[in-house]
Amino acid sequence: MLKLKIILVLHRATNNYFLKTNQSHTVYRIKAYDAAHKSPWDNFVNTAKNGTFLFRRDFMEYHSDRFQDASQMIYKGDQLVAVLPANQAGAVCYSHQGLTYGGLVLSRKAKLTEVVLMFQALLISLKAKGIQQLQLKQLPIFYTHLPSEELDYLAFVCNAAILRVDSASVIDGRQRIPIQSNRKEGVKKAKRQGLEIVETTDFSSFWNQILEPNLSQRHDTAPTHSLEEIMALAAHFPKQIRQFNVMKEQTIVGGATIFETETTAHVQYISADGQKQELGTLDFLFVHLIDDVFVAKKYFDFGISNESGGRKLNSGLNYWKECFGARTYVHRFYEFDTASHHLLDDLSL
Repeated sequence: MLKLKIILVLHRATNNYFLKTNQSHTVYRIKAYDAAHKSPWDNFVNTAKNGTFLFRRDFMEYHSDRFQDASQMIYKGDQLVAVLPANQAGAVCYSHQGLTYGGLVLSRKAKLTEVVLMFQALLISLKAKGIQQLQLKQLPIFYTHLPSEELDYLAFVCNAAILRVDSASVIDGRQRIPIQSNRKEGVKKAKRQGLEIVETTDFSSFWNQILEPNLSQRHDTAPTHSLEEIMALAAHFPKQIRQFNVMKEQTIVGGATIFETETTAHVQYISADGQKQELGTLDFLFVHLIDDVFVAKKYFDFGISNESGGRKLNSGLNYWKECFGARTYVHRFYEFDTASHHLLDDLSL
């Protein structure tokens, strides 16, 4: 039997790479993303089995001045079958330094043997362009519509390094763990104080009066998104980016910014003023979000409680989240050597 051999061909007129085998015609074509392909990209992300609105171009490009885009589109013949949201720095391709997660975004029809070939084609083409490493922030499984851990398997086969593992505190809405009594006491405090929760499209009071001052004073840092950036993103994605403020009379005392996907409500920002313990501000807010606003979601994701690249755990913060019934999922970061593509040659029997 003739052994399958992978052959990379550069089409110089278009600067696109084609993956051929010695047993068939052209199989996969790798194309660098450009603005002319915005609609096909977004349409594919909308129907992918592991796509979220963070992979839409209007979200990715809010910080385009900070990152050199290196996104890739993978075609089988003329059909788009995968995309890689990515940026490049030196000889490293990242998916993606400006996003919470990345990885290979796949068609709902993608089968494992096909993913092996398309990922091998991707590694080969990146290596041909002078890229030595591909770093992936793998999409946590609770964001996917269908099983989507092909790259976790290929990371093992390709001897990829695990650069980092974060622990995310997540409530599984299908198997709820009761909220602990200490959090319910906070809710009682809030009700006695007359607190109210309002959803708003105005992010300014939370950013200017709560979030930015707290991050500056306590951590000497700033939110990932400026007020102008979050407002622009919310204008593009009004159903996905939602702001909830806690009010005492007419004064904001806390709030949370939620990024909502089809499967998951993710807490992007959370903060409250110095009276949060006495007022029960955040307990009140999150019981409302979990039990009322997002009760129908498969998952409610509090985000990570890690520091120092995942090596440290903020145990107090993690405990607070677990009191609401959250438990741990992991978020893996991989580094592939692009030269490891040859390890996929003999994968299939």
